[in-house]
Formats: sequence, structure tokens, C-alpha cells
Amino acid sequence: MNAPASLTDELLSQLQGAPLQQIASQLGTNPSQAQSAVAAALPMLLGALGRNAAQPQGAADLFGALQRDLVGRAAGGGGLGDLLGSVLGGMGGGGGAGGAADGASILGHILGGNQQRAEAGLGQATGLGANAGQLLQILAPIVMAFLAQRAQAGGMDAGGLGAVLGREQAQVRQQGGVGGDLLGSLLDQDGDGQVGLGDLIKIGGGLLGGRR
Repeated sequence: MNAPASLTDELLSQLQGAPLQQIASQLGTNPSQAQSAVAAALPMLLGALGRNAAQPQGAADLFGALQRDLVGRAAGGGGLGDLLGSVLGGMGGGGGAGGAADGASILGHILGGNQQRAEAGLGQATGLGANAGQLLQILAPIVMAFLAQRAQAGGMDAGGLGAVLGREQAQVRQQGGVGGDLLGSLLDQDGDGQVGLGDLIKIGGGLLGGRR
């Protein structure tokens, strides 16, 4: 039987072309390095969400945040391309820091106390150095928007979302590579507690609805 494409592969395919070039420009690197870095960062972020959603409450909190995400995006009328433009515009110092602030907040709730270790590991593994943190802040709201779309399209409830993310986490760790290794190091060293995904519900409303 044919295994469905991983969430990582789906989202990476959606970011090909102009979005990836925008990310590369924002990071001051070339598209090839940006591609490699995004390909390493996405499985780490999705795998971390899979860990957070492993418990029913974590899955419910994340699902609630995604529902808010959908409402905000419906009001804003944009897709991933528009969201990326908003995030990059906010980071570019063009007068609005909303994109950067949202990205940083979402990233903090996804990775929790592992954020600095994740940024350092990604920067070292991909050659981005200090720019790894900026890349993760760009990708965090995009990952949430993508999951909101997938949950809606698949008619998922919180349990279904948790199951899908759990499979993604297992697949990432099984496949290895830079993203799998980074995720494994985070999960293996994370001894205490769930990330507070409940706070994402508060962020979710402004995640996409607050775009300019």
C-alpha cells in the first residue's frame, strides 16, 4: 500500500520557488542553503508538535489553536504565501514587528525550554549559525497555518490531529537525517513536562487574523 506523503514533504513542496527565495533573501543566504536548512527545520518543528500532542490535553490545546488560526485566516483572506509575506515583512523592519513577534511567541510554545538548544543545533548542522533562530521564527507560524489547513481538509478532530502528528514524529525519527537527529536530541534531553500549548490558543487569534 502507498504510504501518504509526510507532512514535512507536503509543506516543503508548498514552499518551493518564490517562498523559499524570500526566506533565503531574509536570511542573507542562497536558495540552496535555505532549502537544506528548511528541510532540516520542518521535521524538527513538526516532530516537536507531535510530542506535545501525544497527550489528549496537548492535542486538544493545539487543535483549539488551529481552529483560531483558521478563523483568523478566513478573515484575512490569505494563504501560506500571504502569511509568509506578512512574517517576512514584520521581520524586515518595515514598520510592523507583528510577524516577528508572533513567530517568536509560537516558536517558544512549540519548543519550550528546548528553543535555544534547537536553534544552536540547527545553526551548527546547516551552517546558518545565529540565523537559525530567525529561520525557526519564520517557519513556526507557517507550520501552524499548514496544520490548520490539513486539519480542516481532513475533517480531523483533536484525536485525529494528535495521531497524524504522532506518526510524523515517528517517521522523522526513523528517517534520521539532520532534522531527525535534531529532533531526537531534543526529545532525549527533555525530561520534564509538556510545552504549554494552551497559550497557543491566545496567540492563534492574532497569528493570522492580525496580519496587515
